[in-house]
Amino acid sequence: MKIATWNVNSIKARLPTVIEVLKAIDCDVICLQEIKCETDAFPYLEIEELGYNVEAHGQKSYNGVAMLSRFPLEDVVRGLPGNEEDEQARYIEALVLADNPVRVGGLYLPNGNPAPGPKYDYKLDWMGHLKTHAATLMQAEESIVLCGDYNIIPRAEDCWEETVWADDALALPQSRAAFRRLKNLGLTEAFEAADNRGHEYTFWDYQGGAWQKDHGIRIDHHLLSPQAADRLESVEIYRKARGLEKPSDHVPVIATLRD
Repeated sequence: MKIATWNVNSIKARLPTVIEVLKAIDCDVICLQEIKCETDAFPYLEIEELGYNVEAHGQKSYNGVAMLSRFPLEDVVRGLPGNEEDEQARYIEALVLADNPVRVGGLYLPNGNPAPGPKYDYKLDWMGHLKTHAATLMQAEESIVLCGDYNIIPRAEDCWEETVWADDALALPQSRAAFRRLKNLGLTEAFEAADNRGHEYTFWDYQGGAWQKDHGIRIDHHLLSPQAADRLESVEIYRKARGLEKPSDHVPVIATLRD
């Protein structure tokens, strides 16, 4: 089973590119972030024509997440459980009814800049709620994949220049510590387990020729329960998507699990 995460940075603005990439990566499950449209405005028809079941959780102009699956989806959850007061559309979860089912959560974690400040407090609070929910999910002892744009640079070697990012909310010690606390629940970061090379990026800014200079960061991750980690075969960063016409500033990251 191939499970991808991809921040598309507006599904409507980039729909032809999104469709091209979805055909190319040919994944079983894709979690999308920053769809930037209300739930009813998602382009269901165009995506369903590619053979996907679609569930979306959107809001006007900002944020928004969706899950595409070649298998039926059951027990769909919109919004991060335990964080019901959050008005931002940042989390979707479902049980993927493959022969060997997987519970998948797709998330768009807050950026947190400027830090310190209310936006950074929101980021850390959101991560705290995610940890609580992940701990609850882990009690079921099933295959779980929590993937998305975490807006966390885990290590110095996951960005092109550590000093440039040192004061950014994505790389602050408190952010990295919160990410480690998630992993310490017993979750495995798929790229770390399957590859772990430094300077492999999933995001390049539109400004300053970042793509051309390979000035990127790695902020899109899969966290796997032990049952899913035992099935992990490989992780691929689909860099080609960043060089297409009208690209997102992120690229898909694909984790392959044994069936």
